[in-house]
Amino acid sequence: MVKSFGEITAVNGLSFSVARGSVFALLGPNGAGKTTTIEMCEGFTAPTSGEIRVLGIDPATHPDQVRRRIGIMLQGGGSYNSIRVTEMLRLAASYNDNPLDPEWLLDVVGLRNVGRTPYRRLSGGQQQRLSLALALISRPEIIFLDEPTAGMDTQSRNMVWSLINDLRRDGVTVVLSTHLMDEAEALADHVLIIDHGRILAEGTPEELTIRDQEQGGQVAIETSTALDTDLLLQALAAAGLHHVTVRSGRPMSYVLRVEPTPAALAVICAAVADQGVLIRALSTNHRSLEDVFLDITGRELRS
Repeated sequence: MVKSFGEITAVNGLSFSVARGSVFALLGPNGAGKTTTIEMCEGFTAPTSGEIRVLGIDPATHPDQVRRRIGIMLQGGGSYNSIRVTEMLRLAASYNDNPLDPEWLLDVVGLRNVGRTPYRRLSGGQQQRLSLALALISRPEIIFLDEPTAGMDTQSRNMVWSLINDLRRDGVTVVLSTHLMDEAEALADHVLIIDHGRILAEGTPEELTIRDQEQGGQVAIETSTALDTDLLLQALAAAGLHHVTVRSGRPMSYVLRVEPTPAALAVICAAVADQGVLIRALSTNHRSLEDVFLDITGRELRS
């Protein structure tokens, strides 16, 4: 499918399928075309060219038929400012023939104690949990989750992860758009990475991370404080480990391109210790999905 806005092509020839009862993660930098792709699948905008089928229905020509069978979690919330939490859930339930019990949903998403609180007084994480409950209330066959854990604390995030796993177990298809690579790696059965409206990579998290390992061995470390990577490489070279490269995807996390032999690991640990830095975690020949994502889409800051 293709979607253009004037001279800008937001989605440029995407083609993919999602298996029923699976968790499908759509990943990409800001402006990659994720939201436009999801909005076309939800029937809110039509593709410029190409065809889409959701549950066998064209969402561009029959959007109401599609939306009766799907749930949509909007990152912006989607509730009236003055309406109370319980009132919003009851209102949403009234729009459906066989809704879930609003009182039960209050407990599922942990909003029982704010049931009488107006929407505008909820925290960002509470608004997200309400949006999730609204997406679930119609008993959808497919649920679209746009940044479902944005603004949530750790406990709320764990609840959402557990709920997504429960939905998959119950046969509900989950389409997940997220910027959190660990979230996609932990939850997704299949991952699609896009940028500038095109597919850059796809596969299971295991396939995407293992595929990169074919380039050679590596050692990943996480430290208590930041390393001086120049000093690290000098120490490794002095100990006989030449042509090593090191990258840092995020603070205090480093990936060294080197064959992880026992001798190499001993040298690396000694070189880190010489800087007075504690290694909190060490793994060999494992690339995180975040590492793969940054390698594919680039490490420069996007506007």
